[in-house]
Amino acid sequence: MPILMYHAVSAAPNDATRALSVTPEAFGEQMALLGDLGFTPVATADLGWSWRTARALPRRPVLITFDDGYEGVHRHALPVLAEHGFAATLFVSTGWLRGEHDTGGGLAEMLDWDQVRRLAAAGVEIGGHSHTHPQLDQLDDEALRWELLRCREIIDGELGAPPVSFAYPYGYSSRRVRGAVREAGFAQSLAVGNALARRRQGPYALRRVTVRRSTGIEEFGRLVEGRAITRTFARDRALTKGYAMVRRARQVRRKAIRSRV
Repeated sequence: MPILMYHAVSAAPNDATRALSVTPEAFGEQMALLGDLGFTPVATADLGWSWRTARALPRRPVLITFDDGYEGVHRHALPVLAEHGFAATLFVSTGWLRGEHDTGGGLAEMLDWDQVRRLAAAGVEIGGHSHTHPQLDQLDDEALRWELLRCREIIDGELGAPPVSFAYPYGYSSRRVRGAVREAGFAQSLAVGNALARRRQGPYALRRVTVRRSTGIEEFGRLVEGRAITRTFARDRALTKGYAMVRRARQVRRKAIRSRV
């Protein structure tokens, strides 16, 4: 099944978010196409529960997910989701949202907690995306655990319920990171991978398909149908594999340095 990964929804994005933003018009057109094609959006928690219990999913399920917590999700995406009656999941970096927990790291105008509460009240699942949006696989065990637990604690405090779903910042994870996410109390977690999600990926490495500003409506249709995904994201996969080797080398070097101290 396709799990769609969105970031900002904005008519005038800044340079930092431009490539991974979509216009409000494009988002509306994409949601209308999902309806025309007979897809039924479900929340991440519902997918996890279904796959753990063998409960049947709706015909042609799809996940609509948003990362980071940009204000346009409330301003532009929520009315469209409500119009179609679509479920969605928002993964928030709690230290990027406006309010008392703000660390100042947000890349554009971010949601505040009142807006997040309105999204949750409208049926949008709120998941975790760490506190400060670091590359989790580059953190030591203590810092990794803090990022996960601090994120979960803040969401619980603000919304009155802990999040059960998580998405890895930048899509990066490792066996150690996935284990830490599970131990922190999350029941399922999403990566990137730019492929269809399959049960065999396991609940902590489910893959998503990136929707960009350059994704035209015909390409979007091919992606949700599972056609031409490999060809569309071939360059991304090559870059991801190369950067994974760099990240592993950095981690090994840091461990070696710490062991000599």
